Amino acid sequence: MRLDGVGRRYGLRGPWVLREVRLDVPAGALLRVEGTNGTGKSTLLRLLAGIDRPTTGRITGRPRTAYVPERFPAALPFTAAGYLTHLGRVHGLRTPEAAGRAAEWLARFGASGHARTPLAELSKGTSQKVAVAQALLAEPELLVFDEAWTGLDPAAREVLDRVVGERVAAGGTVVFVDHDPRRLAGAADARYRVADGRLLPQESAAAADPVDGAVPDPGPWTVVEVAGPPGGPPPPGLPGAPHLAPGPDDTLRLTVPAAHSDALLRALLTAHPPWHIRTVAAAEPPDPGTPAPGTPAPGGTPRP
Repeated sequence: MRLDGVGRRYGLRGPWVLREVRLDVPAGALLRVEGTNGTGKSTLLRLLAGIDRPTTGRITGRPRTAYVPERFPAALPFTAAGYLTHLGRVHGLRTPEAAGRAAEWLARFGASGHARTPLAELSKGTSQKVAVAQALLAEPELLVFDEAWTGLDPAAREVLDRVVGERVAAGGTVVFVDHDPRRLAGAADARYRVADGRLLPQESAAAADPVDGAVPDPGPWTVVEVAGPPGGPPPPGLPGAPHLAPGPDDTLRLTVPAAHSDALLRALLTAHPPWHIRTVAAAEPPDPGTPAPGTPAPGGTPRP
C-alpha cells in the first residue's frame, strides 16, 4: 500500500488533522506509529484500514485488511463466539471454519470460558480479547492495531506479541500504535511520529543508543523450537543473537528477547532451505553463565 500526499480534515473549513502524508507500507513489515494524543494517529490508522477516506491525496493498493479500533463496540447482540463466527463469515469463511477459528482464538487468548457470554456482559479485558481475535480470524495481509494491547492481561499481551511476530514472519504487515514505548521495542522495521499533522520517520529503535551507558532491559523472552535440515547448522546471523540448545526429537530451541522473536521467525522461515517452526512460547532468560552450543566445554569437547 502507498499513501501519496494524503490529507484529512472534517468539514469544508475544518482544521487539517493530517497533511501531505507519504508512506510506503511494504509486505512483511512491522511499522510503529507514535505521537501525543490528538495528533492524528487514529485518523491515520483508519485511513490505512480503509474505514475512512482522505480529503486530498491518494491511497493505492489495498491488501486484505483487519482493524482493531481504540474502542471496541461491545454492545452488540451476539455472544463472543457468535460474534467471531459472524465476522468470519463476513470475511468469506464457511460457518464451520469460522466457528472453529473463533474457538481457537478464544482459547489462545484464554477466553474460552466466555464463548457463550453476551458481548455486553464481558469485562473490558475479555472484550478486548474478542476485538483482537476478530482481526485475526481470516489471516489478513495487513493488520492495523490502535492500542490493541490496552486492557489485556499480561499473558494475553505476550500472546499478541507472538502473534504479531508470526504474522510478519508469514509475510503479513502490522501497523500499530501503543502507549507503552517498550511494546515490541527494537522489533519494528520502521517507526514514524505524527506531529503537527505530518508523518515523520524516526530513528530505528534497534539503532538507538542506550542512555548514559545503561544496559536496556530486554523485557520478556521467547523460545522458538525449530526443525531444520538433518545435521545442518542454523542460518548465520540470526536476529537477537539467540541462545541455542538441543530440543526433543532432533529439534533446536532458540531463546531470544521477545522483541526480536518476529524477526527471528521471519529469518528462519525465509532461510534456504527453510526451517520449520514447531512451537513458540514464553521463556525464562537463559543463564548467562551457560556457554552457548558450539562453544568448547571444559576439556575441549565441543558442545552439540
